[in-house]
Amino acid sequence: MIDNLELIAVILGLIYLILLIKEKIACWIFGILSSAISIYLFYSIQLYSEAILYFYYVIIGIYGFWLWSIKGVEKKSFQIKDFKLRSHLITLVIGIVLSLLLGYSFSSLSDASSPYLDSFTTIFSFIASYLQAKKILSSFLYWIVINAATLYLYLHKELEFYFFLTVVYFIFSFVGFITWQRKMALQR
Repeated sequence: MIDNLELIAVILGLIYLILLIKEKIACWIFGILSSAISIYLFYSIQLYSEAILYFYYVIIGIYGFWLWSIKGVEKKSFQIKDFKLRSHLITLVIGIVLSLLLGYSFSSLSDASSPYLDSFTTIFSFIASYLQAKKILSSFLYWIVINAATLYLYLHKELEFYFFLTVVYFIFSFVGFITWQRKMALQR
C-alpha cells in the first residue's frame, strides 16, 4: 500500500511541477493532494521533518492558490521578480540557524532518522516554497541545492519513487529557472 501511495503522490507532484513552471493556478491543487498523501508516508518511516514539510506544503499550496487567485497570474502587478543579494544573505543565515535548531531538537528529542539533513531540506524547502508562491525567480536556485541534498536522503531511506521524483525536480529546477528568467526578461 505504501508503494502505491508513494507512486500516486509522485505522479501528482510531477503534474504540480509542470503546471507551476507554466504558471497555471491549478498547480496548487495537485501540490496539495500530493503533499497530503506524503504526510502519512513520511510519518510512517520516521522522517518527521519531511512530514512537517509536507504539511507546510499543504498550507503553502492553499496560500499559493489564494495569492495567485487574488493577484491574477497574468496581471502586471504579480510578475516574476528576484531578490537582492542582501535578502539572500539574510534568508541563508536564518535558514541555517533554524535548520541547526530543528536538527538538534529532532536528534535530542526523537528517534528521527537523519535529523540534521532532514531539517536542512525541510527549513530551506519552507523558504523556497514561500519564494515560489511570491514568484521569486531565485526560488529555483534554492530548489537545486535542496533537491540535491534530498536525493541523498531519499536514497538512504530507499524511497525509490520519491528519489525518482526528486531527480525530476532537480532537473526541472534548472528548467524552471531558465523559463522564469526568460519570462522575467520579457516583462521588462
